Amino acid sequence: METVRTQDVSVNDLPWKIEYLPERCTMCGSCVATCTFNAIEAGMERRSITVSTAEGPEPTQRHLATPVIKQKNSVANHCVGCGMCEKICPNKAIKPVRNPDGRENLLARSTGKPIKRGGRNNLQQERTFDKIVIGRISQMTDPSLDSERHTFDILAPFGRVLPPNELPFSTQNGELHLNGQIPPVRWIYPIIFSDMSIGALSTRAWEAIAMATAYLNEKHHLPVRMCSGEGGMPVKLMESEYLQYMIIQIASGHFGWNRIIKAMPKMKVDPAGILIKIGQGAKPGDGGLLPAAKVAEHVQAIRGVPKADLLSPPNHQGLYSIEESVQKMHMSLNAAFKFRVPVAIKCAASATSVSVYNNLLRDPYRICGGFFLDGIQGGTGAANEISLDHTGHPVVSKVRECYQAAVKQGRQGQIPLWAGGGIGLTGDAAADAMKMICLGANGVFIGKILIQLCGCIGNEHGRCNSCSTGLCPTGICTQDPRLVKRLDIDKAAQNIVSYILALDSEMRKMMAPIGNSSLPVGRSDALVTTDRAIADKLAIQYTC
Repeated sequence: METVRTQDVSVNDLPWKIEYLPERCTMCGSCVATCTFNAIEAGMERRSITVSTAEGPEPTQRHLATPVIKQKNSVANHCVGCGMCEKICPNKAIKPVRNPDGRENLLARSTGKPIKRGGRNNLQQERTFDKIVIGRISQMTDPSLDSERHTFDILAPFGRVLPPNELPFSTQNGELHLNGQIPPVRWIYPIIFSDMSIGALSTRAWEAIAMATAYLNEKHHLPVRMCSGEGGMPVKLMESEYLQYMIIQIASGHFGWNRIIKAMPKMKVDPAGILIKIGQGAKPGDGGLLPAAKVAEHVQAIRGVPKADLLSPPNHQGLYSIEESVQKMHMSLNAAFKFRVPVAIKCAASATSVSVYNNLLRDPYRICGGFFLDGIQGGTGAANEISLDHTGHPVVSKVRECYQAAVKQGRQGQIPLWAGGGIGLTGDAAADAMKMICLGANGVFIGKILIQLCGCIGNEHGRCNSCSTGLCPTGICTQDPRLVKRLDIDKAAQNIVSYILALDSEMRKMMAPIGNSSLPVGRSDALVTTDRAIADKLAIQYTC
């Protein structure tokens, strides 16, 4: 008898088990070929069967070697539950099943390195949004609007908004004269497609989101904007008129900016804006990471780097105070586009968010065009699991505190507040956005929900979430040419367009009972909650 080795890994230690029905299997090999994680393999099993071929019962035993599909007992090649084998099997002979007894979180650290994963989890914490509802349903005293027939102005500012007394206008002989520079302001839809770079997404996924953005603007006249993410942009896009729908991001790694600078003289139009990413809510302290497996040739060309892990510092090197960031970053990027393009910054929500916002409000140059706050529940494609779940800050209270701080100074609305991190986590992005706007945000940015519309199968319960491996089975977060072809660009773009059109209708249905024709920014009287702690913290009505 073989010695029992208790430390050996078995299938029962892994997070997912393969349920296999050999009597249905024809050994076509499709499941093995389609598994990007190499979690299954074709093998042989020795079987003993008892048969009787005589007229009377004369049982004999036969030994057979039967080909089968086996799951590997390997942490490095464990099944992630993506279900691609089940989708492609013509006989429904195989499928992944969640294993409640799995020990993968312990075993994965056996390499001595922290676990990396994509997707959100945050230890399944309850969301503040789910305990807040829009309670101002007007009837007789304050009539609500007709959501089907009323005209709503669903627009948000991107850029520094000057109060009337600071506008550089004068009147002479009944004529209005401009005596100085006005900060650029773009009025856009209150939903921004968040920063996900070429490299993090496959070329086809990035193209699908860009196509959806252009289609919403050109055909449906919804001024939705898309952020490029760190890592540069295709030259053809920068030299096209569609650049006006793109917000170009510069992050701490400065990847891809050599190309952007060289393309400036050939730009036919200005970009929608510039976003300086100081920090990211999903992984503060880690910075960005693009694994070498995803640094394909086109990524190397755009970023000007070799095939290696690309690490962005957790903050911009050389910026050690808010004042320095204003002087060095804002001034240089505003000057680069001759003060025609709004420049905003993006920070992780933190205990000092209000201090940062107050300093930006007092900026004597008046050039900060937006303050983007990113919360802990934001999705990300490559981060340490320990950072995703145990670091960061919820975004709701920080946005509320920033808005209230601006109100106390009489400066609300001067620097637009944009919030992200878990918007649309449950699929209801419109409801989350409207609640955030009522708390003081001018708009929100969404990311994870976009790749789910493209076909991402990852979820908050540990299914797939392998964005960091470069082996995305749906072709969304990979640069493997064989896997990228799995993504249908047109279908992905259509899904995004359809969702945003539905979201637009839902926004109107939530603005109508509040009684606002324009976005109800800061209308906290429209919200109620059944949680006393949330009511006290956010200064909204408590009800039961």
